[in-house]
Amino acid sequence: MTVVLLYTLGVLLMLVGIGVSIALHELGHMVPAKRFGVKVTRYMIGFGPTLFSRRRGETEYGVKLLPLGGFVTMPGMYPPRQETTRAGRPRRARLFERSMQEARDFSNSELEPGEEHRAFYRLSVPKRLVVMTGGPLTNLVLGVLILAISYLGIGFPAATTAVQTIHECAVPAPVAAERSQEELNDCQPGDQIAPAWDSGLQPGDTITAVAGQQTADWEAVSAAIREHAGERVTIDYLRGGQAAQAQVTIIENERYVTDEDGALVEGPDGEYVTETVGFLGISPAMERQPMPVTQFPGTVAETMGRIGHAIVFLPQRLVEIGQVALTDRERDPEGPMGLVGVGRIAGELAAHDAFDVVEKAQIGLELLGVLNLFLFAFNMVPLLPLDGGHIAVALYEGIRRRINHRRGRGPTGPFDTAKLLPLTYGVVALMLGMTLLLAYVDIVEPIRLFPE
Repeated sequence: MTVVLLYTLGVLLMLVGIGVSIALHELGHMVPAKRFGVKVTRYMIGFGPTLFSRRRGETEYGVKLLPLGGFVTMPGMYPPRQETTRAGRPRRARLFERSMQEARDFSNSELEPGEEHRAFYRLSVPKRLVVMTGGPLTNLVLGVLILAISYLGIGFPAATTAVQTIHECAVPAPVAAERSQEELNDCQPGDQIAPAWDSGLQPGDTITAVAGQQTADWEAVSAAIREHAGERVTIDYLRGGQAAQAQVTIIENERYVTDEDGALVEGPDGEYVTETVGFLGISPAMERQPMPVTQFPGTVAETMGRIGHAIVFLPQRLVEIGQVALTDRERDPEGPMGLVGVGRIAGELAAHDAFDVVEKAQIGLELLGVLNLFLFAFNMVPLLPLDGGHIAVALYEGIRRRINHRRGRGPTGPFDTAKLLPLTYGVVALMLGMTLLLAYVDIVEPIRLFPE
């Protein structure tokens, strides 16, 4: 029962976090729009049937059933149609013309007589850019702030120079990989005794030097031990604030080679590569430490780079997701997931006993921060109805006006955004299909935080 409650709590907390992120995104649009005098008739979180709403002034605020986003309604998103072509002849009827005109009419229907100046398209290009970038930039700022709390405030478990465990035996990595956990807990016949076992070192001792090399952190301790394989060295340590020494002979042991990300390195034969290094037989105590402030900007930039790469290759990854849904193909744990998948990860994190409350909070905040950075990047894609599409239209209109001004032409009207409705419908259909596909695969073939 406790596991179920914790799982549910994790899902609910993540949904609340996503809901707040969406709400702030829409505020990022609404606040500057109202500042510039644009009429805002609706501020909604979610899509579909309205769960509840309240009207304050001219704006209806509410929450809808499906937490898949949100929207702000600003009359005048589609300017009225110009009735003649460049040559002054009536415009030809074309495919989607009725839908285009209905969109124009609906977009301006909530403007009362005398409020025409409050239409969105009446704003200058710079002001339109402020309104449309307000939402994504809010997610960018929010994502950075959340990651700052996670990385700089809470921090990560880091190895210290204090000794946590003294190991009795030295077991080569390939041998250890074939043993059960119970067998690893005790020495087996033929195992070599670890040097630290009878060296006098105890849990709680703090290593200060190895073979005369000062060790300010665990990396220095580990490096010094590896470098002195087969040698008898002096270990300097502190116990209860008092300095002490131990004389030990560091033995050779076989371990797996890892890359910069900590992943095991495979050789040409498909087997994991090993190396022989010095071994003492101690494990470090872990202590939560904040990320260095100087490292934080680079980490955020690296995260944004990965998000950008994921968006560029999203169509390819969705094809792979489709194959997972229709065939026996295994799902890539590094692939995309939808809202259902994010909720499952949050629930699994909250219910698992491998982490304490602080660690769960750190990981949960990290996930929410990365989601906000993704919302920023995805919304900046220059396709309608995404914010990036409206930004692209405003930039095009601004460039067109500047060119016409330099050529001595008269002022041009606003770009007829309704002409892009066929493209908009296509993008909406693709996004809906992506949402349904990811939801289905997140249910039948979920990505698990702790694979079974």
